[in-house]
Amino acid sequence: MSEGILLAKVARGILLPEAERLARLETALPQIEAVLEGETDAVAIQATLACLLWDTLAQCNWCGFYRRIGEDLLAVGPYQGGMGCLRIPFSRGVCGACARTGTTQRVPDVHAFPGHIACDGATRSELVIPVRIQDRLEAVLDLDSTHPAGFSAPEAHLLEGLVARVFGLGVR
Repeated sequence: MSEGILLAKVARGILLPEAERLARLETALPQIEAVLEGETDAVAIQATLACLLWDTLAQCNWCGFYRRIGEDLLAVGPYQGGMGCLRIPFSRGVCGACARTGTTQRVPDVHAFPGHIACDGATRSELVIPVRIQDRLEAVLDLDSTHPAGFSAPEAHLLEGLVARVFGLGVR
């Protein structure tokens, strides 16, 4: 499936109605999992997920990973979009909160989030999902949108399941 996934093209940056976003995601998930079937390298999975989720989630202005590189430090990993922050301590920002707590962070207004790091001043909302490999936090999946409330709870739930499935298969 080297051509990517089969989805109708939509304009980058558009915030589709929630029902349409969920339908796109539900259509994409089995295709994404088929592409990644049998892959065990974490960086290959991250790069592929960043690419395919970028195609799926048109509301994103940034889609990618921050990898855990120390006890309390993340570094930018594979991503799509504009320049990201290079390093994020667990003590700062939405990604840091996700890494620190090990819980998904869905923030409808990043400007109201204490300690938010403005890697891109256009970002208005964020969804960050922890990536665990063998019960250890190894990375976070960071999704940013220029729209307030750009990600719904059902989208977060579907993406949490995807992350758990693709990173739970003997990743190294």
